[in-house]
Amino acid sequence: MVGKKFNFWRIFVYLIMIIFAFATLYPFLWMISASFMPLREIVSGGMRLIAPDMSFDSYRHIFTVTQFPRWFVNSFVVASIGTLCNIFLNTMAGYALSRLEFKGRQQIYYAFLALIMIPGQVLLVPNFMLLNALGMIDSFSALIVPVMVNISYIFLMRQFFINFPSECEEAAYIDGLGRLSCFFRICMPLARTAIATQAIFVFMSFWNEFIRPMLYLRTMSMYTLPLGLQTFQSRDEGQMWNQIMAAATITIVPIIIIYLIFNKYFLIGIRMDGDK
Repeated sequence: MVGKKFNFWRIFVYLIMIIFAFATLYPFLWMISASFMPLREIVSGGMRLIAPDMSFDSYRHIFTVTQFPRWFVNSFVVASIGTLCNIFLNTMAGYALSRLEFKGRQQIYYAFLALIMIPGQVLLVPNFMLLNALGMIDSFSALIVPVMVNISYIFLMRQFFINFPSECEEAAYIDGLGRLSCFFRICMPLARTAIATQAIFVFMSFWNEFIRPMLYLRTMSMYTLPLGLQTFQSRDEGQMWNQIMAAATITIVPIIIIYLIFNKYFLIGIRMDGDK
């Protein structure tokens, strides 16, 4: 009787999970399908995944007529450079706050705790005024420089290096490595799980950022993908939903690729056994 009851609840839970997965996955599949549909099929109100007259016309249009390829390159450049800067600076700052002894370390740590409580939206206007005074408006540096460092990921790396086995560093020092060489040749490679987790989220934040590009960029050729997608919805000829769906489908491809590349490190997270 207990076994039957257990099986019933397990089947019930699986059924709920399947329904939830379908409700989550279906809009994503419809977006991909709609990118191949003619506009008349989309605006007719149907929600079927397969329709007659499906073609690559929407993709051909956005790659040949619009500035979508330029926007894609812009987003990739900004996200890649921003992610690399964050990985190095956040990791080095986390290492310094956890492993180095210097005057004022605790005060810096408490200052970071206070700063992390400030909402990012509060800093938009001061950042705009500062970047405008420096002549950085309408440039990629306006999107990268203010967020080259992220306090949340400094804490992530700090917590990782607090639990980092000191024997690894001691062995490196015995072999003649200095502090900087030890960091780049020993600590960073062994911190790849935490760095991969950081890289995924930082890249996603740069890739999906809309507010700052909208405030800081003026020239259409400098737009990033989220800002460029917004122009698809505000054109004079109306909203071409098939082209919007095609652009949105291509936009999510790099995120999926990044996740697949770092998937195993992401699942491991920031746990590290002592024998490593």
